Amino acid sequence: MSDMIITTFDWVPEMPRGYVRDIRLRWALEEAELPYRVESTPFKERSAEHFQYQPFGQVPWLTDGDILIFESGADLLYVAEKSDALMPSDPKGRSNVIMWLFAALNSVEMAVLPYSIFKFSGDEEQSSGRQALDGFLAARLGHMEQYLIEREWLTDRFSVADILMSDVLRLADRFDGLADYPGCRSYVERATSRPAFKKAYADQIAHFAAAD
Repeated sequence: MSDMIITTFDWVPEMPRGYVRDIRLRWALEEAELPYRVESTPFKERSAEHFQYQPFGQVPWLTDGDILIFESGADLLYVAEKSDALMPSDPKGRSNVIMWLFAALNSVEMAVLPYSIFKFSGDEEQSSGRQALDGFLAARLGHMEQYLIEREWLTDRFSVADILMSDVLRLADRFDGLADYPGCRSYVERATSRPAFKKAYADQIAHFAAAD
């Protein structure tokens, strides 16, 4: 079996380090104990070749032989289908994991991301649009809180859906967005205490620091 290849930026500023989405793939591959290596693409000068691999000029993308997949959710699903550690093989278990994988992307991340952009930018102006976004996030986190308060993981056991959901939620937590949601915060703490996450996080930090 040849190594899968994660392509990420060669460097990013300090602020997003530890949160660039290649960490999701690193984490998944560490959990699955599948061989992989990491390659770089320039952050500052994104070439035409970059856009051929990732039409939006983002990272990561995953290469497995002659298969290339962009978008971290699609990458995670591809990896999960190669390992029972990330997704059960029975139809019911598999469908539950896929359901929550999409929920993390479509129902939760779409609320967390605008909030985090405001926080990254330092724009604290409470415009009506900002208030609406805050309300949207609060509604999503409220639903997640009710679901997670009595559960260890999203499904019967840890899965790729937990990698994605906890990564989305920890971005909100970075800016204290989970202060009123102890169930969500405890869930993130459980997930990020796993050895595979710790290695993925350390490796990403080291990757970007090496280019300073």
